[in-house]
Amino acid sequence: MSEFWLISAPGDKENLQALERMNTVTSKSNLSYNTKFSIPDFKVGTLDSLVGLSDELGKLDTFAESLIKRMAQSVVEVMEDSKGKVPENLLANGVDLTSFVTHFEWDMAKYPAKQPLVCVVDTLAKQLAQIETDLKSRTAAYNTLKTNLENLEKQSMGNLFTRTLSDIVSKEDFVLDSEYLVTLLVIVPKPSYAQWQKTYESLSDMVVPRSTKLIAEDNEGGLFTVTLFRKVIDDFKTKAKENKFTVREFYYDEKEIKREREELSRLLSDKKQQYQTSCVALKKGSSTFPDHKVQVTPLGNPDRPAAGQTDRERESEGEGEGPLLRWLKVNFSEAFIAWIHIKALRVFVESVLRYGLPVNFQAVLLQPHKKSSTKRLREVLNSVFRHLDQVAAASVLDASVDIPGLQLGNQDYFPYVYFHIDLSLLD
Repeated sequence: MSEFWLISAPGDKENLQALERMNTVTSKSNLSYNTKFSIPDFKVGTLDSLVGLSDELGKLDTFAESLIKRMAQSVVEVMEDSKGKVPENLLANGVDLTSFVTHFEWDMAKYPAKQPLVCVVDTLAKQLAQIETDLKSRTAAYNTLKTNLENLEKQSMGNLFTRTLSDIVSKEDFVLDSEYLVTLLVIVPKPSYAQWQKTYESLSDMVVPRSTKLIAEDNEGGLFTVTLFRKVIDDFKTKAKENKFTVREFYYDEKEIKREREELSRLLSDKKQQYQTSCVALKKGSSTFPDHKVQVTPLGNPDRPAAGQTDRERESEGEGEGPLLRWLKVNFSEAFIAWIHIKALRVFVESVLRYGLPVNFQAVLLQPHKKSSTKRLREVLNSVFRHLDQVAAASVLDASVDIPGLQLGNQDYFPYVYFHIDLSLLD
């Protein structure tokens, strides 16, 4: 299980023996794997300051857990096509999260234990606040880019009546820069292909003979060109509609088509180069860009890519790791490490408030073997440390001291200091 219980008991002889009994029972019953959890000696200060720190650390604990969940979710979203590789990218100091927790050592260089506790807590709070600020700005930029790409991609979805035609047509399909002639695009139902070929020249006067060409088709019909004199456009449209042929309004503007293609290419390049590459390459069928519902096949020009073969597939060949993923990996590690240090600080502060001075307690990390054994494990701990009930009850009489797990009038309380670490929330 990726769940841990972080507890502490007084460090006197009686309670160290109780810890040994706990280890024996939990080991024989295969309830949990237990290890000592080392916490340095801090400058305690006054009890009033500890009470204030207890409240502040509780809020900081919640904030840190929320932050690492959001960062883990961001990694999942960025690695949209490689979600199976997410766990190997959610590491702490280069090791998996379970190993980091079970082999935790206080980072004296980053959080000097000789500093007053309030300074250590302030360092952690500022570090996490900065990570959150950076996360918001980076994910906002990423989501904006993603949205812009999705909007462009939507234009390439749908049937011939609604989708963009810029990736289907080419300059050679049109008569351009003519004072008298114009090329129209007509959507013809598949069962009516033969009728179109027989009748299009007679739908109106001044239609150029043999000027039609099928340039693309989807499941429902085909896109045909037809060239005629400009002055009969309205008459041709009316007659085409009567025969259930649809003239698609389209003006071939080479500059606009080039601009649209360059914009899509630029956004793809930005997303890949600035944020994503191999692990997060844009691939067909991704959640970000779903496959087209309708396959549209250009005809008559083998060099022109089919609409189903999108720019994103041609652009998704690069390998490497994008800066956003790198930033998430590095800062997830930093935030997770900070979170476990906060847990250690909470154990220290609550142990001093619970057990008093001088500082003398032993912290232990328990990893329940399975979910079904947690109730039994709780019973074992309550039994082993039941002699601490009087200490806990006496402490709770001081309303200014908030002891985790202790609630008057509630049978579900812990006579020992207890904190929960649930890594399954990051799965």
